[in-house]
Amino acid sequence: MNRLKGKTAIVTGATAGIGYKTAELLAEQGVHLVVTGRREERLEEIKEKLESEYEVKVQTAAFDIRDADACRSFVQSLTANIVILVNNAGLAKGTDPVYDAEFDDWNTMIDTNVKGLLYLSRLIIPQMKERNTGHIINVGSTAGHESYAGGVVYTATKHAVKAITESTKKDLHGTEVRVSMVSPGLVETEFSEVRFKGDKEKAAEVYKGMKPLVAQDIAEIIVFVANRPAHVNIMDTIIYPTAQSSATMVHRDV
Repeated sequence: MNRLKGKTAIVTGATAGIGYKTAELLAEQGVHLVVTGRREERLEEIKEKLESEYEVKVQTAAFDIRDADACRSFVQSLTANIVILVNNAGLAKGTDPVYDAEFDDWNTMIDTNVKGLLYLSRLIIPQMKERNTGHIINVGSTAGHESYAGGVVYTATKHAVKAITESTKKDLHGTEVRVSMVSPGLVETEFSEVRFKGDKEKAAEVYKGMKPLVAQDIAEIIVFVANRPAHVNIMDTIIYPTAQSSATMVHRDV
């Protein structure tokens, strides 16, 4: 059953990877979209593609989610009632130990993964609460359930997303607004290239000798979570590729 058709969703970080695939699958279900990211040209390409292939309206907004004023201006520009907010924008920078990491990398992760998610949630939730309907879906990570060496701040930000998700649900207790999270393991997207600052060889090593998840796998789960009946609130889903059993346990055929 399609319970999503005709609704409007925001998908942050929609220019690639999980965000793009989520936008595409939501459009396939007849969901009107507001897609955000920093690459304006790419957003316009997505708008043209999705509007031509599906009978939906797509609005684009190019801005940096780390900028609170930009987030505020974006929300003030919205004309449709937002029923679904997919807080997907996020990244990892570096794998340095705590004693050797770059402050700039830490700031980028904290400002994007935590503060950016909070900014949009803070600005969108009041209208959902007023209408007593809506769904916040945060894209977390298995790193929000398990810490590992070389990921001191990235894992901290994803633990924060888990805490934010749980606290937001409790803040909205007694309303019909739902709050969920998805927690992927190894997904082959631009994620590792960003983490290794453009080093494609290092990024490829992450997935060497195993079959990782792909963006479509996670997008399908996000759409499944969003499409549950109104009385069903899936709090979290932990998704590993079959070859992975924890952050550090990955079976490789090499």
